[in-house]
Amino acid sequence: MAPAAAHRVSWNVLLPPVALLALVAVWGRDLPGVLVAVVAVVLGGAVLAAVHHAEVVAHRVGEPFGSLVLAVAVTVIEVALIVTLVVSGGPETASLARDTVFAAVMITCNGILGISLLVTARRQHVAVFNAEGTGAALATVATLAALTLVLPTFTTSQPGPEFSPAQLAFAATASLVLYASFVATQTVRHRDFFLPVLQGPPAADAHAEPPTARAAGVSVGLLVVALVAVVGLAKVLSPAIEAGVAAAGFPASFVGVVIALLVLLPETLAAVRAAQRGLVQTSLNLALGSAMASIGLTIPVIALASVWIDGPLVLGLEATQTVLLALTVVVGVLTVVPGRATRLQGAIHLVLMAAFLFLAVSP
Repeated sequence: MAPAAAHRVSWNVLLPPVALLALVAVWGRDLPGVLVAVVAVVLGGAVLAAVHHAEVVAHRVGEPFGSLVLAVAVTVIEVALIVTLVVSGGPETASLARDTVFAAVMITCNGILGISLLVTARRQHVAVFNAEGTGAALATVATLAALTLVLPTFTTSQPGPEFSPAQLAFAATASLVLYASFVATQTVRHRDFFLPVLQGPPAADAHAEPPTARAAGVSVGLLVVALVAVVGLAKVLSPAIEAGVAAAGFPASFVGVVIALLVLLPETLAAVRAAQRGLVQTSLNLALGSAMASIGLTIPVIALASVWIDGPLVLGLEATQTVLLALTVVVGVLTVVPGRATRLQGAIHLVLMAAFLFLAVSP
């Protein structure tokens, strides 16, 4: 019995290839209601598997590389999903990139950040983190969001909330420069600014031996497979999502919110689990790093894809969205500057997240 037990395949090893096979089987098909439910269950399993393998990789490479791996991996595939939907969707998807990227920023900077602070503060009364690194990340996110999502509403070279080709090229270049500069700061020049602050007794698994290079390599491969399956299955479910949004009477822009929620599930769960272990800095690295990658990688790729996209590319935020973004930045600064946060700060960010979701449904 012992050899059989030793060769038993773990669920987190089995689920990514199963999810990928399910994606291949249902790709391009109209799904009946029962099959939609099955795909949704498989999608949830792939999310849990992605979180597990991301944590294995993070334990091997350490912070801040671990959170960077997950943030970049998810965002690269998210960008592929957005570009696919925009290119194949026609004029009705003109604002999909804006809606999805803005939703990602609000989810990460309010939802993930807020729940991480709340979980940590509930466990340790006060969440302590590095204000230098977190502040630099928030400043980068705010600058990227203003340059790419706010300015198009006020420029005059192109009618409507759009960039001219030259302006779009500048925004794409600036996004890449800012994102590359931040990654260099986070991983080379000032890595210590993004390391967790030890607070209270270490978690039970804090001193566990890191996985071997082989185990980490397997997890990298399974992480990529799981993330491809997550985003691909989200694409497969998008017609059902669109039908559900229309049936509920919600605005069409809410589709971008649902897609962002699905794609960011692995990062959300990973951030919450890190917060439960008292590693709130890791949670903040994930939240703000994901927001930054979502803008810094999406806008350049969209700018390149705009050569093949027919119709307008709406990037400028509407008035309500601009107010929510400005409030998020101001509150985020007040949260980050002290380097300490209580449950109140977590609750404030979660209320902002709730306001975003409510106004997305009832603008």
